[in-house]
Amino acid sequence: MNNMKFRHILEIILVVLIWGFNFVIIKIGLSGFSPLLLCFARFFLAGFPAVFFVKRPSVPFVGMVAYGLFNFVGQFVFLFTGMFLGVSAGLASIILQIQVFITLALAAVFLREQPNMFQVAGAIVSSVGIGLLAFHAGGDVTLSGLCFVLMAALSWACGNIVAKSFRGVDVFGLVVWGSALASAPLFVLCVYVDGWTSITNSVEKLGIHSILALAYLVYPTTLLGYAFWNKLLGHYRAAQIVPFTLLVPVVGLASSVLVLSEPLEEWKIASSVLVFSGLCINVLAPRLMQFYRVSRRISIR
Repeated sequence: MNNMKFRHILEIILVVLIWGFNFVIIKIGLSGFSPLLLCFARFFLAGFPAVFFVKRPSVPFVGMVAYGLFNFVGQFVFLFTGMFLGVSAGLASIILQIQVFITLALAAVFLREQPNMFQVAGAIVSSVGIGLLAFHAGGDVTLSGLCFVLMAALSWACGNIVAKSFRGVDVFGLVVWGSALASAPLFVLCVYVDGWTSITNSVEKLGIHSILALAYLVYPTTLLGYAFWNKLLGHYRAAQIVPFTLLVPVVGLASSVLVLSEPLEEWKIASSVLVFSGLCINVLAPRLMQFYRVSRRISIR
């Protein structure tokens, strides 16, 4: 952290703000789009025409398709549907971070990567927070919506496992090509579920707020966000960059309260604190323990 340039700190804070505010934008976008139509429009515009100018990442085609299906089709179809069915923007930003622990579980099963005690403890704490959300289902979080957002987290985690097989890949190129590939099944799914008449009616009635929301999801959130993220990961160790993502749900929850006037009941605060605390235990505790051990050795000498 001490070695990070001030300009790069500002860039990563900008990414956190963009990605955190993204959940408010999704909620606004869903007022004019169906979940599937919004998902298709986002990734079609993120993939085209950029795919003609961005070099294809050096990963197997099947792996790139799997990445697009899990990270873009599965994750965002489930996320948008869950938010459409009643999960507030702020809570969706918190719940989605459960993907961290699902990824650890999948890695233990399929990659034989055993979680450490901090990861297990963090998963337990966060699970209690999710349980508290389910107990208070209704209003800002419906049970069906909660299940869909959890499915989004599962799909994201599966995408993470796929991505772990890639080495030295250009993340921005992967996002552009993955978006382009994802747009085809999303279009088919959208036509099959919504119907062509519903799609054309929605497009004809689009308001300026829906169009601006779509533009935000495509350009700042998807293309600009990942461009900065990819550049920063190229300059610094992942351990220096990744902890900043813990601020994304904080921004998501705060912006939903400020912009959408979502109520902030005590149970919502408690569940959010539990989920966020679990994430902090998982990401920060091992580093703090290592720092403590190093400091102790230096003091003994």
